[in-house]
Amino acid sequence: MSEKKSAILTYHSLDNSGSRISISPSRFRDHLRALAASGFRVVPLANVRDRAGSIAITFDDGYSNFLTEALPLLNHYRMPATVFIVSGFCGGYNEWPSRVHGLPRLRLLNWDEVREVSRFGATIGAHTVHHANLADASRAEAEREMRECKRAIEDRIGLPVGTFAYPYGAAAAAVRDLAKREFHLACGTRLRFTDSRSDPFDLPRIDAGYLRRPFWMANLGTPAGAAYIAACGGLDALRRATVR
Repeated sequence: MSEKKSAILTYHSLDNSGSRISISPSRFRDHLRALAASGFRVVPLANVRDRAGSIAITFDDGYSNFLTEALPLLNHYRMPATVFIVSGFCGGYNEWPSRVHGLPRLRLLNWDEVREVSRFGATIGAHTVHHANLADASRAEAEREMRECKRAIEDRIGLPVGTFAYPYGAAAAAVRDLAKREFHLACGTRLRFTDSRSDPFDLPRIDAGYLRRPFWMANLGTPAGAAYIAACGGLDALRRATVR
């Protein structure tokens, strides 16, 4: 019998702008309601590889609306989540040098808010100091982006940081080797399900943008859901190859 599929979901901002990184707060509420009814177990990110048929929820960049929009709903449904922080921009805006054109200007959690998020149950992970595309960085720069981000967060929240997310999914072998020195696991952006055989330093995730319709969230564990994600993954891989 094949292992039941698990998934790591990726969110960014909960707002009503309609941008490619945005999900509306009401739609996020629909997602959690669908997950609660789906039979999936929502588990901490560190456990998702070991628990077949589970879901882990992650948020990249650390937008301030995580505190106001996401955290109350997650706590209501008693669902854990991991928030990956860009340490050099905490308290500012998503105006890092590698920012993709056309995205809205959004405020990020400040350090007091990061501590509050941590106290109320979310796991804080690292997402580099400057949201750097590590594919374009030297080995020394990539190492510095990871290490200094990790230390800055640990100094501010007083807890160890064991998880990392590669900005833009830039997870070449040399970058993964660096991540292994600093973290227990790391997430990429390959669009597929995860299982016990997934590389813990390039964990695939499913961007919530592909699940805007609650139907797909509710049916993620069905054959139809698996076929849909496979099709989306193929299109995503083709897009990435074309961009290169």
